[in-house]
Amino acid sequence: MALTATTVPPSRALRIPAHLGIIPDGNRRWAVARGLPKSAGYDHGIEPGKQLFDVVWDLGIREVSTYIFTKENTHRPRNQVEAFKASFVKFIDWVENQDVSILLVGDTSSTVFPEGLEHLTVPAEGRARRRRLNLLVSYSWKWDVGEAVRAHAAGMGSDPLHLIGSRHVSRIDLIIRWGGRSRLSGFLPLQSAYADLFVVDALWPDFEMGHFWDALSWYGGQDVTMGG
Repeated sequence: MALTATTVPPSRALRIPAHLGIIPDGNRRWAVARGLPKSAGYDHGIEPGKQLFDVVWDLGIREVSTYIFTKENTHRPRNQVEAFKASFVKFIDWVENQDVSILLVGDTSSTVFPEGLEHLTVPAEGRARRRRLNLLVSYSWKWDVGEAVRAHAAGMGSDPLHLIGSRHVSRIDLIIRWGGRSRLSGFLPLQSAYADLFVVDALWPDFEMGHFWDALSWYGGQDVTMGG
């Protein structure tokens, strides 16, 4: 039986972030540990994403942003790049059947940006009133900030939050990173400025729902002041 939000003890779900960030790290390390080629790890990251997002929406979290692949990832061997592109397309096929507004955030000029998905880089009409899923595809913080620099130089304004490439993504409350590494790896730096970061030691394909409940329980005990 699949876990749902109703399985969470009420005392552990008192505080729910409006915007959740996900860094699903460790697919390649998971594959290598099992004697598989690194490229085999990406497909095993699809099912954890489905399990997590089903519960996230039930809990009422309105917006989720997750790394899919970075511009730095695109410098990996070709077979790995093609493998995570193929896995991403499978995941998108599932997401598009959910009641959620999808936004792809990243450099569409990249040669590895999935063809045929450019239309998802523009927010859907009514996006502010629906559940949001932001997928970082061929993303880097340098591209993100660079978009603001170019827009400012073209006289399009001076507020960086309105000019960056990820300008349609709101401030993040909580980031959960799998894979044991305590770093953001360039994940939406402006939106993450005041986010709490919870690190799960387990690799992403070893995802368990308990990791998520632990993160929410920990988040509920944090004092959010945003510098005030």
